[in-house]
Amino acid sequence: MAIEVIPGWMAQLEEEDVAFIKRFVLASGSLKQMAGEYGVTYPTVRLRLDRLIQKIELGEREDEDPYVALIKRLAVNDKLDFDTAKILIHEYKKRRADGAANG
Repeated sequence: MAIEVIPGWMAQLEEEDVAFIKRFVLASGSLKQMAGEYGVTYPTVRLRLDRLIQKIELGEREDEDPYVALIKRLAVNDKLDFDTAKILIHEYKKRRADGAANG
């Protein structure tokens, strides 16, 4: 059975990210094998996988808030680093919560 609707997190990925996921699956999740295929070191592949995980995590969280959605889009599109995006979103939500408690 084919996927009829592509999940939002997957639709936000670039083609090279999807190709990486395919190679990862075909390598049975072996980062060592992936490093050999790409001609890079294990830590380089691990870093790429970590960044891909961050992209997926950010894309998977669906917030209705336009500010949060904007920050996520910037991070997924490499316009903003993921750690900064997480800090901005956390602080924004904290201030909203504080404002709601005081208002």
